[in-house]
Amino acid sequence: MADEPREASPITPAGYAALRARYEQLFSDERPKLVEVISWAARNGDRSENGDYIYGRKKLREIDRELNHLARRMKAVKLVDPAQQADKARVWFGATVTITDEDDNHRTLTLIGEDEADATAGRISWRSPIARALRGAVVGDLRRVTLPGGEKEYEVVAIRYRA
Repeated sequence: MADEPREASPITPAGYAALRARYEQLFSDERPKLVEVISWAARNGDRSENGDYIYGRKKLREIDRELNHLARRMKAVKLVDPAQQADKARVWFGATVTITDEDDNHRTLTLIGEDEADATAGRISWRSPIARALRGAVVGDLRRVTLPGGEKEYEVVAIRYRA
């Protein structure tokens, strides 16, 4: 349920900085410019048929929703620096892991927070099925993962943490 407390999502310092930068850009740059346009449009008369005013108000609501979302996310995350990981021989948050499947296809994945995940770039959520299967693994471990396409087994080939 939505009311149940949830463990804080981990996020890297770079991920948090990106959230913060987006918040600052919206709050300090985009929103004030839009408020100015809306004020100008409101002075131009009938608001019911004023496209600039109507579009500006709609866009302002979108920006305010995103600002609220970003503010909630920044409060709900736990900053974790992968470079400070005590056990760098195992796969934990922030690890960049090279795995190989039964067909000797190699993949390199970085396990990061949900807010910074980008599967096409190999950055996957710490909570994804493959990341959960890899947690705690060492080089040479075999891990079985159930994916939408079926079950696959991966071998951990390399683990590294960026400094």
